[in-house]
Amino acid sequence: MTSETAGVTRRHEFVLFFDVQNGNPNGDPDAGNLPRLDPETSQGLVSDVALKRKIRNYVALARPDAPGHEIYMRDGATLNLEHRRAWAAVMPEAKPEDQKKLPKEAKARELTRWMCANFWDIRTFGAVMTTGVNAGQVRGPVQLAFARSVEPVLPLEIAITRLAATTESDAETKGGRTMGRKHIVPYGLYRAHGFVSAPLASHPVKGTGFSDDDLALLFEALGQMFDHDRSAARGEMATRKLVIFRHATALGNAPAHTLFDRVQTLRVHKGEAHEIGADATDNWPPARSFSDYRVTVDREGLPAGVEVIEP
Repeated sequence: MTSETAGVTRRHEFVLFFDVQNGNPNGDPDAGNLPRLDPETSQGLVSDVALKRKIRNYVALARPDAPGHEIYMRDGATLNLEHRRAWAAVMPEAKPEDQKKLPKEAKARELTRWMCANFWDIRTFGAVMTTGVNAGQVRGPVQLAFARSVEPVLPLEIAITRLAATTESDAETKGGRTMGRKHIVPYGLYRAHGFVSAPLASHPVKGTGFSDDDLALLFEALGQMFDHDRSAARGEMATRKLVIFRHATALGNAPAHTLFDRVQTLRVHKGEAHEIGADATDNWPPARSFSDYRVTVDREGLPAGVEVIEP
């Protein structure tokens, strides 16, 4: 990458806590849009794809006209048209039939670099751009895992009515009323893990150019994305806490899982806090707000070269 697109040079991991109240954080289309659930533990799930969608939407709102901040995976986009833009910029003489396969290595890198330079989400999450018009594929430096609720959740199915009829037949036979169903989680606190690879951002050949400014925008989006994602289906959702681990080197100074283990969630009731699953919590009422939890970060004995940031 050129100096204008130099990527981040230090590894990061982060833990994101967000909650939902009386809403469906991520419906499962294979289960009638019920909230996603781990059937063995009854813990709620939110897919990495759903979280990335909210991040993309925030960036589109926050940087609508900023160069290099277009969104590739957006509502209504035709991906091959974006690939043709890259071909027109890099190889304007190429014919449509030539665009079905990548050119020689140097030009192929120019195509993917053009896409990375113009699209924030490709620079961040990567993309497979081989859909007919071939612009290559890029492995993104930022990855998210599925979010999981810290305790089991109990989805509810709520019956709703609509006074307006859909068809004339409905108006005659049902008096204009239409019944429907709505699925909600009364309350759930979810935890997700994220990873930022410095080599995949800054490698001179394979790096996407994901920069420190891009990283700052990512953390900004994680903090504010739910404020611009309101809907009747999702109820009240909010980012509650973001814990960032920053390493001093590109390859990192400690295994990610040992850092994640330092972030603990405790259950609180009448001023008492216990580990989730402890015997003392058995008879406590179910959590219904973030105040029913306490998130702690163990900073004692941090590995050398690792710092904790809590925005």
